Amino acid sequence: MGTKIVIAPDSFKGTCAAGDAARAIAEGWASVRPDDRLVLRPMADGGEGTVDAFAIAIPTAERMRVRVTGPAGLPVDASWLLLPDGTGVVEIASTSGIELLHNALRPRDASTLGFGQAIRAALDHGVKRLILGIGSSASTDGGIGALTALGARFTDAYDVSVPPGAAGFEELAKVDLTRLHPLPEGGAVVLTDVTNPLTGPRGAAAVFGPQKGLDPDQIARADEGLALLATLLGADPAAPGAGAAGGTGYGLLAWGARLAGGAAEIGELTGLPAAVADAAVVITGEGSYDGQSAAGKTPAYVAALAREAGARVAVVAGRISADADTHDLDAVSLTALAGSAEAAMTDTQAWLRAAGAQLAANHREGA
Repeated sequence: MGTKIVIAPDSFKGTCAAGDAARAIAEGWASVRPDDRLVLRPMADGGEGTVDAFAIAIPTAERMRVRVTGPAGLPVDASWLLLPDGTGVVEIASTSGIELLHNALRPRDASTLGFGQAIRAALDHGVKRLILGIGSSASTDGGIGALTALGARFTDAYDVSVPPGAAGFEELAKVDLTRLHPLPEGGAVVLTDVTNPLTGPRGAAAVFGPQKGLDPDQIARADEGLALLATLLGADPAAPGAGAAGGTGYGLLAWGARLAGGAAEIGELTGLPAAVADAAVVITGEGSYDGQSAAGKTPAYVAALAREAGARVAVVAGRISADADTHDLDAVSLTALAGSAEAAMTDTQAWLRAAGAQLAANHREGA
């Protein structure tokens, strides 16, 4: 049997999901070195591709189809993943994610209701534990939509349910948690790659509101609404990650879930350290590899595991910036291969295959 190669990229956001990227790199490598043993471990940080990462790493997992209410209030066909040990994996990206809006942002009324409906479907199925990815949210509702799907009631002074999204904060007066579904017996872990608090200058509205379409006045009002939510739910608004996904991290924290760093948690849960332990080469990657990539992003986590195991490290990226540290790894830029960023983004998978082939051609046994 040939050399063991582990391929563990993050998604190339907007152009290629992590699972597709891993497969394309593997195809390129195999075209040059067909006898090598390729192990695919696509990565995610809690955002898009979280369910796919688990599905590829754990082939016996079962996709459970579900129709939910999307962030714009329209039906969305999605799925959650049932792992062999009874764990349910649900992501916000495919149920209440910003990509589902197709650039038609809904800053005031986008909701996490669909995410909560998918969680409820997993609970109704009888899962023993939940893994919840909350990256790529479309809304700033503090998780009100998700908690509503789980049985909570958020009402105005007249006991009427508040409108969806950030708009609901302006009428919010009371919270009733008496019918809130309990956590499964094994609890719930929430995966996020940010540590922002719920409110304030580093909070959900101030930092992430603009990318979801909130203007300065709406940001201030949403921040006030999130502060009100904190007084009603009682969890710690300063907890790291409480501001993730428009405050959904806080809502899930109030439910009793645990917040955790996405990449490292997913790596542990999908068995990446064990896969890397006896690998000769480990290939990771992301859309843009820059100076910040070495400070906690997915490639940094994967590279650290590889170095600890004594494996060679390779990075494939859409672009590699001048401030990126590539001194001890093989780095391939799709932009350089394709001749331009536009060309690389037009057919990303084709250039990923080319990158895989180039890395394989450069590889020498024992080098």
